[in-house]
Amino acid sequence: MEDHAPLESSGIEEPLDLVRLSLDERIYVKLRGDRELRGKLHAYDGHLNMVLGDVEETITVVDINDETMEEVIRTVKRNCEMLFVRGDGVILVSPPSRT
Repeated sequence: MEDHAPLESSGIEEPLDLVRLSLDERIYVKLRGDRELRGKLHAYDGHLNMVLGDVEETITVVDINDETMEEVIRTVKRNCEMLFVRGDGVILVSPPSRT
């Protein structure tokens, strides 16, 4: 059986503990629809609804060139002071790296 002491000593016993330890820190969130967010986590709940501050949103858009029928991939970025994220659109939450 594996030794889980490092996780338990860091206060992580269940998945949402990792999110709890990221409160008031910048996190990365991947959403459905090719959207990504980077921002400071202010609040969350068990459904992964989140309130993020100082957010940078990156949207990946795939367009089809009508003449060549080739895919053209572009990214659109925008900044928001405060953003509510509905949890059912969340694919991945990555906490800040801890060294």
